[in-house]
Amino acid sequence: MLTVDQRPTKPTQRWPIPPHAQEVETDVSNSSSQTEHVKLERGLSNRHLQLIAIGGAIGTGLFLGSGKVISLTGPSVLFIYAVIGCMMFFVMRALGEILLSNLNYKTFGDIAKDLIGPWAGFFVSWTYWFTWVVICVADIIAITGYVAYFNPSIPSWLPAVLAAALLTLLNLQPVRFFGEFEFWFALIKIVAILALIATGIVLLVTGFQNPDTGTSASLANLFNDGGLFPFGLGGFLLGFQLGIFSFIGVELIGTAAAETKDPHHNLPKAVNSIVLRVLIFYIGALTVIMAITPWRDLDPNDSPFVTTLAYAGFGAAALAINFVVLTSAASSANSGFYSGTRMMHALARDGHAPRKFALTDARGVPRRAVFFSCVFLFSATPILLAGDSVIEAFTLVSSVASTLILFVWSMILISYLMYIRKFPERHASSRFQAPLPKIGPWVVLAFFAFIASTLLLADDTRLPMLCTPLWFVVLAVMWQLRKRTLLREGQPITHAVELPGTGEDAEDLSTR
Repeated sequence: MLTVDQRPTKPTQRWPIPPHAQEVETDVSNSSSQTEHVKLERGLSNRHLQLIAIGGAIGTGLFLGSGKVISLTGPSVLFIYAVIGCMMFFVMRALGEILLSNLNYKTFGDIAKDLIGPWAGFFVSWTYWFTWVVICVADIIAITGYVAYFNPSIPSWLPAVLAAALLTLLNLQPVRFFGEFEFWFALIKIVAILALIATGIVLLVTGFQNPDTGTSASLANLFNDGGLFPFGLGGFLLGFQLGIFSFIGVELIGTAAAETKDPHHNLPKAVNSIVLRVLIFYIGALTVIMAITPWRDLDPNDSPFVTTLAYAGFGAAALAINFVVLTSAASSANSGFYSGTRMMHALARDGHAPRKFALTDARGVPRRAVFFSCVFLFSATPILLAGDSVIEAFTLVSSVASTLILFVWSMILISYLMYIRKFPERHASSRFQAPLPKIGPWVVLAFFAFIASTLLLADDTRLPMLCTPLWFVVLAVMWQLRKRTLLREGQPITHAVELPGTGEDAEDLSTR
């Protein structure tokens, strides 16, 4: 006999709402004293979403991790970021088309379970939650390194503990406060990078010469030391396994879309800005950095943004940019923590996590999911104490995150292929179709397989990659246990995803 998740389904079939979700919503409607419910609020405006989209692509991976990538690849890092950026643009176009085809999709887990199957939603949701817990830990580790720049005598555990506590406090606020926080901190990052690029252009035009080393600011620095590919093909390929971490976060707008007003207008604008962001903030900034500072003079253990300004003699500016990268790490961690708590909320609604995590307070904040996730943030402290350096701990944690996010991104593409096959009429009528829908997903999936293979080449990323299958073994066991429990209790094995034009989707369409 087939189990529930093995039965063939038609595209129009939906799982009924789990009894526990119905009970919670009934409690809300029947009791005036009840202050908790299960719905998130659409409190993010267009400016919030646009800046979250930009800020998600400008994080610790660019400010801190790019120094390590440059040390491995030299100037070819520019091509690495360009290639990854193109691939991620397609992923986001595919995700955008799916989200706009049914505004009842709130998370990547909703997409996967509806288009692939309940097990896929379970795997994607738990993996994405764990990925962002790991990334938050990486960001907290980076914060300790930035604090040490101001005062090396501060013990590393102190900023780690304070950062974890601050993240918890911020995410207990309504989503509009999260949007405001990310808006202003993303703006700080944007202004800082644009100021760096403008300063670099002035130094290049004036032919600035460093009095200590005698080297001049010139685009020739990109070619003088071994050319664009100083380490050959092998070094170029190794750069991809670290470069991919810098792009974790671009998919955040998919999570934020569930709490964004007028997603039909705002989401396409945010997705289409990805190419411009990559050109300016990655390729533009790093071109200027390596033109001012010969790339071999950049310390892989430090931020190349700080090193370049200090190298050029702008000590005060280097101090300021270090503060910017400190706030950038805090912003990245805050965005990730927000995304992780929303994924935990969705898991609870599906019956795949304790149902109390689905409850939100009167302001739409999933407090229990926040408190549960914050426990794991404090793991940054023992990781720091066990490692020899901040960059060593950061590389270890970021490698784990990179292997996990490849799975999530790949499931988005597989969901897109299933979406085209199951709902050809939605795809045909979409006003935001992904380019090359029949070929693009396969090209990007092949690219992700290539990235996974590069993670096996370097010593510091091989172990996290080899340990990743253990996570999926644990998930498989958890899924079987949870599925059997739900079936034994007579409950459906996942929450329903309403058809387009119903629920909040209908409300959004009626106001357009």
